[in-house]
Amino acid sequence: MSGALYWLTVSAGLMLVLWVPYTAKYATLVGLEKGMRDIPDVSVLPDWARRCRRAHMNLIENFAPFAALVLVLHVTGKADPSTATAAAVFFFARMLHAIVYIAGIAYVRTVFFAIGWLVCFYLLWQALTS
Repeated sequence: MSGALYWLTVSAGLMLVLWVPYTAKYATLVGLEKGMRDIPDVSVLPDWARRCRRAHMNLIENFAPFAALVLVLHVTGKADPSTATAAAVFFFARMLHAIVYIAGIAYVRTVFFAIGWLVCFYLLWQALTS
């Protein structure tokens, strides 16, 4: 597995587990049966859990272009050590984004979001010009 594909995979893993804390908290507040039956009323969640949910949704929104670009680079043979490094930066930026978002550190989360966003533009540049 190439480096970029590895970081794509662990980024998918982050996305797969990020829903667990806020969903577990919701289940403790409204009960498992109601939690599985109804559309979640996120207003009952404490602030940290609502931020965790939003961090998860934000990762989902940003994962699609990241994944597409990594796969395009791989399929076209344009993946190289710089794209693998960029994919690693994306993962760590998104992980740190989630941590500081959940912690409620407002301006720092924006920096980590921007880093992940810039990585996607770098990957796009590599895909279009290499």
